[in-house]
Parts: sequence; C-alpha cells; structure tokens
Amino acid sequence: MDGSDDADGSMHKSFGIIDCAVFAGMLAISAVVGVYQAYKSRKNEDAVREYLVGGQNMSIFPITMSLIASYISGITILGFPAEMYVYGTQLWCVVIADSFVSLTMAVVYLPVFYGLGITSSYEYLNLRFNGVVRFMGSAIFLIKMLLYIPLVIYVPALAFNQVTGMNLHAIAVLVCAVCIFYTTLGGLKAVVWTDAIQTIVMFGGVIVIAVIGTNQVGGFSEVWKRNRDTDRIQFFDMNLDPTVRHTFWTVVIGNYLNWLASCSVNQAMVQRCLAMPNLRNANITIAIMAIGIITIVSLSCYTGIVIFAAFHDCDPISTKQIKKPDQLLPFFVMELTESIPGLPGLFVAGVFSAALSTMSTGLNSMSGVIYEDMIKPWLRIPLSEIAVSRLMKLTVVLTGILCVTLVFLVEKLSGLIQAGKSLASITAGPLLGIFTLGMFFPIANSSGALVGGLISLNLVAWISFGTQAAISSGKIHFPVKPVSIEGCSESLKNHATNLSVIVETAIKEQPFFLYRMSYLWYTWVGFLTAILVGLLVSWITGLNKCKPGDEKLYTPVIRSFLRDSTTITKQEQETVVELEKMDRSETKD
Repeated sequence: MDGSDDADGSMHKSFGIIDCAVFAGMLAISAVVGVYQAYKSRKNEDAVREYLVGGQNMSIFPITMSLIASYISGITILGFPAEMYVYGTQLWCVVIADSFVSLTMAVVYLPVFYGLGITSSYEYLNLRFNGVVRFMGSAIFLIKMLLYIPLVIYVPALAFNQVTGMNLHAIAVLVCAVCIFYTTLGGLKAVVWTDAIQTIVMFGGVIVIAVIGTNQVGGFSEVWKRNRDTDRIQFFDMNLDPTVRHTFWTVVIGNYLNWLASCSVNQAMVQRCLAMPNLRNANITIAIMAIGIITIVSLSCYTGIVIFAAFHDCDPISTKQIKKPDQLLPFFVMELTESIPGLPGLFVAGVFSAALSTMSTGLNSMSGVIYEDMIKPWLRIPLSEIAVSRLMKLTVVLTGILCVTLVFLVEKLSGLIQAGKSLASITAGPLLGIFTLGMFFPIANSSGALVGGLISLNLVAWISFGTQAAISSGKIHFPVKPVSIEGCSESLKNHATNLSVIVETAIKEQPFFLYRMSYLWYTWVGFLTAILVGLLVSWITGLNKCKPGDEKLYTPVIRSFLRDSTTITKQEQETVVELEKMDRSETKD
C-alpha cells in the first residue's frame, strides 16, 4: 500500500455515520446490560455474593467469554500486530505456554479455592498464614490493577485518536465513564454479560480485518512470502542468553509463569471461576478459555504479518505517517475503509470492547478485594447488605477515577506488550510465589510469606522501572526487522528518518545486567525470590507445624504426602506413649 500525503485528513474524514452507529451501539448495549442486571438483582437478599460472584450460579458460556475478554485487552489487539511487524513472529509461540496454563490451574490451584468455599482468593492467605499476609496480598493485587488498567484505557483511546483525531484524554474519560456506569450498577453479572457481548464484537473485528487484509495483499501465500523474505518468520530461536528479548525459551517458559500468575491466583480471574456452581464446570470453562485465548492471540499475530505484507515497500513509521508502532493496526484499518464502510467503527468497537471488559473486571474485583480483605476484617459491627452494596459501588467509582488520572503517565512508556508485561510482572511473580509457598510448602510460616513477598515485590519493581527508564533514555536498543520505503511517493520519502543514525548515537554504554534481561523472565525472578526467601525466613523464625484438618490448605498434588507424614507422626506419638507407659510400669516394679 502506498502512503498518502494527506494521511491524517483522510483518516479523520473516513469515520462516518455508519462507523459512529456501530461504535455507539456497542457502548449503548453495554450500558443497557448494566441497568438490566441492576434491576434484576435489586431484591436479592445476599447482595454481596450477588455483586461479587453472581450468586455462584452462572452458566459456562458467559463466564468463558468473560475470562477470554479479561485476558485479551486492547494491548493484545494492538500490541501483538506491532510486535510481529517490528520484531518478527517469535512472540507468537506464547500460545504454546498458554495451552499448559489451564491444566495447571485445574490440577493445582482451583481445587484449593473451591474446597475452602471462599469468595476472595486472598481469604486463602488469611487461612494459611494470617491477616497481615492477606492484607499484603490484597495490596499487591491493587497495585497490579492500578498499574495495568491505565495502560488498558490508553490503548483504545490511542486507536480512537488515530481514526477520528479526537483528543486522546477526552476519549479516555468517555471510556471510563461508560465502564464505571455499568460496573457500578450491575456488579459481576453485568460485567460478565457485557464481556460476552464484547468478546463476540472483538473476535468479529479481528477476523474481518485479517480476512480483508489478506485478500488485499494477494492471498496467504503472498503474506507469508513477504514476511519470510525479511526474516520475520521465526519460531525456534534456541538461544539460551537471558538478555535476548525474545527466544523460544523466554517466550514459552518465561510467559508460562507470567500467564499462570495472571490466571491462577489473580482475583479478577479466580472470582469468575468461583461464580461457577462446581469445580467441574469451572475446569470446563478454563479449558474453553484456553482455546479462545490461543485463537484470538493467533489472529492478532497473523494480522501483524498481514500489515507488514501490506506496507512491505512503504513503512508508515519511517515516513512519519504514524508516530509509534502501536498505531499500525488503526492506520491499516483506515487504509481499508474505502472498500468496507463501517469497518473503522467495527474495529474501534472491538478494541474498546477488549479494554472495557478488562477494566470492568478489574474494577469489580478491586471493589471486592477492598471490602472483603481490607474493610470487613476491621468492622466491629457488620454492615447491612444494602450498606455493603453501596460501599462497593462507591469503591468502583473512586478506583475508576483514579485509573483515569494515571492514564497520563502511560504515554511515557514504550511498546505496549513489553510495558504491559513488565508492569504486570512487578506483582505477578510475588503473588504467585506467596500462594505457591502456602500451597506446596507446609513448613512455610507467615513471617516467611510476608518477608518473601515484600523483598520479591521490591526487587522486580526495581528491575522493571529501571529497564523502562533505560529504554526511554535510549540506553537499551532491541534489534528490529528490516523495513523499506522504496514503494512510497517522493513526498513521503522526504519525511523518512535515517534510523541507523539514531541507533548508533543511542548506544553509549551497556546498562546493568538485570536491566538487559528479557522482560519475560521478570515473573520468574519474583516467583523464585518469594519462595526461596520465604523458606529461609521460615527456617530462621521457626517452621510451621501442620495441624489436623489443614489438608484443605494445600494443593491436591501434595496432600497424599501430608497424609503419610501425618500417619507417621501419629504412630511416633503412639510409640512414645507406649514407651512412657512401659517406663512407669518398670519403675513401679
């Protein structure tokens, strides 16, 4: 595709009445669902359980769609195509890791939560350790969501700005206002059903763009050929160097733990699984979710190589038609609008759907965590169901407003996928480490969990923020795949930047080793630090001793070992008692 001199003007004009109708329709449906669910559940006696876990009687379809929508934010829709275009297809291998995560969840983590009958995953930390560790876990989760949601809001605002020219921050406020409205009114059921609708819109948008784009380029074989000719098709880079940004090992093994942390112990995900009536249905939901996520990630990755095939001889970044790689997909959509009226509206609706679902999930789960883990334990007199419901709704509004204000910081970050996973890893590793410490190591005590979690959190935060600072200042550069401007018009060629000069002047000195480490290893660093420090501190302060009935606190994987050790302990105690009796009888004689 050739660039146009008046790219901006053409893009802004092409968002017409049909596009506005498609986009407005999606927002209106989301708002109506919120109002309907609020009306439907207005007389429910257990308002808290209804608001947080939908009365624990929801069906598989909406929960599955909600789980997919919660994981697939706008970061995936815009970030993966940009990654494929700039760095090649190595990141596509994340789907291998994703396929194993659902199995781990079903076998290791979910049975513990269901067996205890809890509504917040952080209640487990209180039962296994104490209230302080529970508070720390909840605080880490809140930090995670407050770091992540602003990034999720920024993505659709960026896309909307690209296709309409509207002010980015004004759009962000609009997105949040709609999301806060239906999340506040309808609780989990509103979130889940709007997620289901938004997932369908999201899939529809991505599929339509991929199919039309492939047809425009000349078919799948031409798409593949143009990417192969520029070395973009790469799946099995077996380099063991941990500082290489993407290799097979970093993408599969590194991302496995990253996604496991996001799904298995994250309240936003666990809350939806607990809304199922039983563990069997929850496991079915998790399996279907894995298939859905693999499909949408693969579609997004494929869209990235389609975009490169379309712009293989006229790179829009080099010619300054767009400012950042994250704008590639919106720009590509606008190039297709002449043939398909309403396509920009469908695209924007899809990206907004991905963002709204993630934000609504985050707001709903944050309100639950704040009340269940931070307010309720300190109440001397229990609040009425109506008072609790109003308190959680107020919490949704306040956290939503806070997220909007943090959007202004997101613009400073570079690369959606790397920024998103780097920030998520700050909390993902420590949280997964604390839960795993509790479920797998009966000897671990509350002091170990607390110290391990705090040290792990601070270590990964230092690495993550240090790396982002080094990237922003130009100290770290990642090798990119070649692009061309040979097919551009002369006026666009004159705008092109000499990229090689920029790279040469940016690299002055090698940053600290941990800053150069691939961002996909951050979760592993946090996870292992939390466990190892936790075990060391537990050993120093006095190992935890299992009591009868504690088996439910541990994963089914090690319960059989616990029963054996408990049996041995009882036998030893009985032997000691018998020996003491024999000693007494001998003394009497």
